[in-house]
Amino acid sequence: MQQQVKGEALLNKLILLFVFDKMEAPLSESTILDMCTSSNSWMSYMDCKPIIGQLVDCGFIYNINTSGEPMYMITSDGRMCLANYFVKIPTSTREEIAMFVKNNRNKYRKKQECFADYFMNKDGTYTVHLKIIEPAQPLLELKFVVPSRQTAKSVYRSWEDKAADFYALIYENLVD
Repeated sequence: MQQQVKGEALLNKLILLFVFDKMEAPLSESTILDMCTSSNSWMSYMDCKPIIGQLVDCGFIYNINTSGEPMYMITSDGRMCLANYFVKIPTSTREEIAMFVKNNRNKYRKKQECFADYFMNKDGTYTVHLKIIEPAQPLLELKFVVPSRQTAKSVYRSWEDKAADFYALIYENLVD
């Protein structure tokens, strides 16, 4: 039984390293958890969360974000470990991960890079807080007041799709 648990833990670590390798981008903990546990059944939430810390402790992934939500990337040691042991991941799982990443890479990157929130002010208006986040720091951060909750929700919902265009427009107009 204990041998089976150790084997499963090793497999889960390799799966996470494989996900990092295929995504080729920094990943937040919430993105990792969503990809590996909610959107897919590659492992359980209770197994995934501590493995992230174990991979950091082993030097196979590292935290590249010093402020805000941690963003993790695979290290060269992590890639070497994966290269030596990836055959322990069942072929069907590797293919499933590769296909999922291919089909969802941009969606996850966009989701991680765009932050939106809103809250009610004392006067009944709403403040909308929007960010475009690069791995190390915010690239753009805006806070503005809107008259109603409906307007705040509309901005909140559309930010992810419009953030890149909005940033390009601001950049074009401010930087000559």
